Amino acid sequence: MTIRVLIADDQMMVREGFSVLLNAMPDIEVVGEAVNGREAVQRVRELAPDVVLMDIRMPELNGIEATREIVAADSTAKVLVLTTFDLDEYVYQALRAGASGFLLKDASARQLADGVRVVASGEALLAPSVTRRLITEFSKLSDSPRLMPSAHAAYGELTERETEVLVLIAQGLSNAEIAGRLVVAESTIKTHVSRILVKLGLRDRTQAAVFAYEARLVTPG
Repeated sequence: MTIRVLIADDQMMVREGFSVLLNAMPDIEVVGEAVNGREAVQRVRELAPDVVLMDIRMPELNGIEATREIVAADSTAKVLVLTTFDLDEYVYQALRAGASGFLLKDASARQLADGVRVVASGEALLAPSVTRRLITEFSKLSDSPRLMPSAHAAYGELTERETEVLVLIAQGLSNAEIAGRLVVAESTIKTHVSRILVKLGLRDRTQAAVFAYEARLVTPG
């Protein structure tokens, strides 16, 4: 199936460059562009893309607020945040708002396309070496829970195995890697992940990872 992508960035060169790179892929199609966050929200309603490449710093409505509105509208679109540097507090805020991951703007064509595919498949784009460091830095800003109080209230409902899977998600492992670590079938891990998200009322693996850090289930390394 073709992955439908919307590119939201206020820089024309960025939009055009990414469009050329992605449209060259046989399984990806750029279906639209947006020059600011407000337009991005509107275009998501109109075009129903699978993935939104979302710049953080845009006029009228920034990428964080646009992501929050897209998620609040129960859109099926996955948001992949674009940033110029990895240790960016705004990226962390976007992840908490519901983004499924982030990419640096200087990513190669292959990294860009692979990132879109990963997010479209329902996985989180969590590079352990970067995202763990990012979440670590900004989880230190406050000792109080900041991600969905209802998730923290429901934490006690997780089984011991579900908690174990949640920690491994936060460490950036894929379902296949978690299955290998726990010596179980990948389908079993998928079931655990689904139950974790339902019990905690979280949107996807990225929010689950952020929750694990904020709940101090993972000790940053």
